[in-house]
Amino acid sequence: MQGLVFWMVYPILWLISILPFRLFYIVSDLVFILVYYIIGYRKKTVKKNLELIFPEKSKSEIKCIQKKFYRHMCDMFLEMIKSISISEEEIKKRFTFTNLEYMRKLEGLDKSLIVMLGHYASYEWINALQLYGLKHKTYGIYKRIRNRHFDNLAKKIRGRFDGILISTYEASETIIQNQRNGVLGNYGMIADQSPKLKRARTWIDFMGIKVPVFEGSDRLARKLDMAVVYLHVEKVGRGYYQATLKPITENAPEEPEHFITKKFIHYLEEQITQKPEHYLWTHKRWKHRNEPIPENADIID
Repeated sequence: MQGLVFWMVYPILWLISILPFRLFYIVSDLVFILVYYIIGYRKKTVKKNLELIFPEKSKSEIKCIQKKFYRHMCDMFLEMIKSISISEEEIKKRFTFTNLEYMRKLEGLDKSLIVMLGHYASYEWINALQLYGLKHKTYGIYKRIRNRHFDNLAKKIRGRFDGILISTYEASETIIQNQRNGVLGNYGMIADQSPKLKRARTWIDFMGIKVPVFEGSDRLARKLDMAVVYLHVEKVGRGYYQATLKPITENAPEEPEHFITKKFIHYLEEQITQKPEHYLWTHKRWKHRNEPIPENADIID
């Protein structure tokens, strides 16, 4: 059944991916009408999240952000599909970096690098990073899709241009093994996921709400002496993104516990506050806010 669904859907995705961008974004506009007005995909969740995080905003302001978000989300979803066939030249034109010289400087330290980012702006086209002649291999950490055919497609799409995708389940083992074998890499990690409550060991204020947080990046960086940066991605136009590498640490073992996590959250909060419409509000990031915090949990101030 999984194969049947995939082969029914894939030809449509491929046809969309080869459309010229002018027509491509017309399709995105149509998808927005379908998703926002007809299906109403997770509209209650989005509205609830926005009202929770921005209690000072009026109903009309919340609705304005909500609509802008859905337009952006549809663009980003379609851009993921566009990745099936987008050329190297085109993706480099549409996803640019302002300070790659800083990344080359970090590679010169002969350390692996963790690139932390959130569900903000575009996280689908960061595989363009591999096209800029970097010294280390680029790895993307991703969450597996249940349908193995779509999972293979996602790996193919996100792993284009010589990047390597590894699932969240095998990420730590792969990174540790690479370090033991002297293989240096740049590891892209979306770090604002919400952990399952039974695995929630650390809690932090995120946009003013106490929530559990993953600290895998923090722990790995300090354990393996990896440099860490935040990838600040801005949407500068429809289908155009600009990324800036912001320093977190070059000497992780010397940093106090939770420093990397706190810095990452700070950078992400700044972006969300400035342009909230580009954050993934369908993401149930605050779902555990009312749960009791375990007595043995670490609470980051």
